[in-house]
Amino acid sequence: MNEQFRRFSEAAAQAVGSSWAFLAACLTVAIWCATGPYFAYSDTWQLVINTGTTIVTFLMVFLIQNTQNRDARIVSLKLDELLRGVEGARTELVELDHMSDDELAAVQREFERLRERVSPLLDDDLFHVERALLKRKRAAKS
Repeated sequence: MNEQFRRFSEAAAQAVGSSWAFLAACLTVAIWCATGPYFAYSDTWQLVINTGTTIVTFLMVFLIQNTQNRDARIVSLKLDELLRGVEGARTELVELDHMSDDELAAVQREFERLRERVSPLLDDDLFHVERALLKRKRAAKS
């Protein structure tokens, strides 16, 4: 069943993400708007579009989440493979997805400290821009 749902969700995500699906949705709304005078803009007329959009949105949440989870897993596995394949890379970073938020924050601070140390040696333009902005912020606070 998982494989069938995967195939269905991928196909559905492709279909509803297309320009044709958008045009179909626009056409549906236009037809609904055009029928307003015929139904005297009744509560039932409004309920039709509200119910339809709620149902479609409810179902799309699950399809989109499924495809995003799969895409994120694929990207993560590809990055893991790259880390393992690069000599000197810290392969313990492959386990980032199993770390707590505090551990992730510590790793982020470590990279920021590393960047502070290494960026001036590499003549990193972005580093210089960030340093200038930081100086401006400090000057503005004074």
